Amino acid sequence: MAALIDAAAQSDAPHRIVLVVSNDPEAGGLAMARSRGISAIAIDHRPFGKDRAAHEAAIQTQLETAQVQVVALAGYMRVLTPWLVGRWAGRMLNIHPSLLPKHPGLDTHARALAAGDTEAGCTIHIVTDGVDEGPILAQSAVPILPDDTTASLARRVLQAEHALYPRALAEFCRSLD
Repeated sequence: MAALIDAAAQSDAPHRIVLVVSNDPEAGGLAMARSRGISAIAIDHRPFGKDRAAHEAAIQTQLETAQVQVVALAGYMRVLTPWLVGRWAGRMLNIHPSLLPKHPGLDTHARALAAGDTEAGCTIHIVTDGVDEGPILAQSAVPILPDDTTASLARRVLQAEHALYPRALAEFCRSLD
């Protein structure tokens, strides 16, 4: 998120960040966004219990109020329902820490190491109903080194994410014009 905010602050950015939403009231990104003058809200999913539709309706209301045109997920660790995904079809992006279609879902770095992969990386994709299945917009590969651990690999993939996501979001927004 910080990388996206930094990129949007550049004079040549084709987009701006108008709202940061988290389902975790303690998410550090909320305070960081506010410190940069960006509206930031938490819509905690826990009070909604199992009513995912009500939680997502609250999110949708905030996105509409802020006149959001593109949603860029970054670290949002909940699977969205077809209801919300459908409302943002073709305009919701996600970043995933693997070279999709390899290793969708969780524990990507450990899975890449266990599989004996020679490279890992990150993927920017359009969000669809399936988990990490949407059309790929951009990827960045990171070599897996012989002494890599999940932590060391995760650090290098995160660096690649911070470089790739701002570029991919900018290209995507330019393509909408």
